[in-house]
Amino acid sequence: MSLALLGDALLYAVLPAYAEHFGLTLPWVGVMLSANRIIRVFAYGALANLTHTLGVRKMCIGAAIVATLSTALYGISNGPVTMLLARILWGLTYATLVLVTLSYAIESRQSAGTRVGVGQAIQRIGPILALLCGAWLVGQVGPTTVFLILAVPTALAIPIALALPIGTKAKPRQRKTSSLVKPTPIDVLFFLQGYGVDGVFAVSITLIFARESSLSVAVMSGGALLAMRHFGEAIAAPLSGWIADRHGARRVFVIAAVLTMLGFAGVAIGFTITGALVMLLFRGALASLGPAVIAQSLKPDEDALGPIARMQTWRDIGASCGPLVTGFLLLFVSAEWQHGIVAVLLAAGLVYWVRRA
Repeated sequence: MSLALLGDALLYAVLPAYAEHFGLTLPWVGVMLSANRIIRVFAYGALANLTHTLGVRKMCIGAAIVATLSTALYGISNGPVTMLLARILWGLTYATLVLVTLSYAIESRQSAGTRVGVGQAIQRIGPILALLCGAWLVGQVGPTTVFLILAVPTALAIPIALALPIGTKAKPRQRKTSSLVKPTPIDVLFFLQGYGVDGVFAVSITLIFARESSLSVAVMSGGALLAMRHFGEAIAAPLSGWIADRHGARRVFVIAAVLTMLGFAGVAIGFTITGALVMLLFRGALASLGPAVIAQSLKPDEDALGPIARMQTWRDIGASCGPLVTGFLLLFVSAEWQHGIVAVLLAAGLVYWVRRA
């Protein structure tokens, strides 16, 4: 997962600022940053069923191959068609890797928070390096060639997938998993988190910096904060998961959600860097706490892939709507106002979840 995420992570920092190099307009940027999540909305259920049938090893091998292909396609993209194909392939790849890595992590329900958190920390290493080093590399080789270079380390995921244990499969379940089902309160919260972090923040942060600096500096600044999104997960996910295993995932989840909301509010009132750092750090905590809440709420013999697939589906619905809506709303509503709206919606969603819980 860490290697597969290299190209996707850098694309969020590069595409809004260098859209014309890829043959895209700003509204098309929102479409492309949403396309991979839109496909995941419809794919999670089918991929969960396929994982039960084929096993995690075969799914990981296929995902590693397709991740390499999609990263290379970013580098040769010159218009909507090629980029859209790359984003669809990446959407299927990421959905597969999310399900199989979580399937491994929650095999032990008692330590699910810690295991998911450690997994999230390892997965963030690649994106952090891609955003910090890749943003600099863009200035050296250009915004398209950099993705052809990143395809090389991405390909290292293939031998790692081949080295996985043979015959490991997810637990059998009573019925097929469906992606598009009515959201639970925690699904609503993950929808709002996806809309805000992967939509409003990811699309607009580079543009906020570009108001007061050159485009290259804005890309590096935005890339550094986007890297903090992954760095926050690397630090907060294992720590919060460990705390959740000992003190209950629900209690820790509430605290992390409140602080994520305050981070959005900070960006909205002009404390851009401080608010972003708080938001990204505790958004990272939610990455392990969500699966931990689900794992702790299930009976030992209940399959967790279905609820996790549903939660990821609604998170991706939010994350796919976010870039799409933000790209168009930036023509009429400032980035700061959009962050403020997300903060209010997160507060309402948290109250809804607490009352229902």
